[in-house]
Amino acid sequence: MRKTLAAATMALTVALGAQAQQKPGAAMPQDQTRPTPRLNAVQERAQRLSDQMARELRLNGYQATKLRAINEDKVAKMAAIEQRHAGNPTLIDEQCKGVCKERDKELSAVLTTNQYSDYYNSRSSFYKYDKDYAATASDFLFVNSVKNPLPANSKGATIGPAKTTTTTRSTSSSGNK
Repeated sequence: MRKTLAAATMALTVALGAQAQQKPGAAMPQDQTRPTPRLNAVQERAQRLSDQMARELRLNGYQATKLRAINEDKVAKMAAIEQRHAGNPTLIDEQCKGVCKERDKELSAVLTTNQYSDYYNSRSSFYKYDKDYAATASDFLFVNSVKNPLPANSKGATIGPAKTTTTTRSTSSSGNK
């Protein structure tokens, strides 16, 4: 009987030890799908411009990373200028060209001589590429906001035509007999 009790105790100890070593959640597979954070409009614009520049200038990974950081900063400044001076395109162009000159200085430290020469010769096409994308993106956002307005409050109410409901009352006669 002692041998049986000792064997049962040993089996129980081994089973509990094995269970304690398992990682929590190992029995059930975890859902690894997570929503990817969406880029805001400025980050998306900078990423698009950076991708185009990296392709055309044939940048390596280090240069592309530096370019993305530079473009994110400069595109954010240009977007702020565009928003601040929305009705004055000449002032926008003037101030954005100043931001582009800042980018030129920063890129001269990142690019090789040949790459910088190619960049310098293509600056106007990169500027036009960015401006065209910014214009189409802002037009899309405006049209989308008109077509699909945000709820007026957090309870899900939207702005739209009022719903009319008709109620009918049934009349029943109850007679005394």
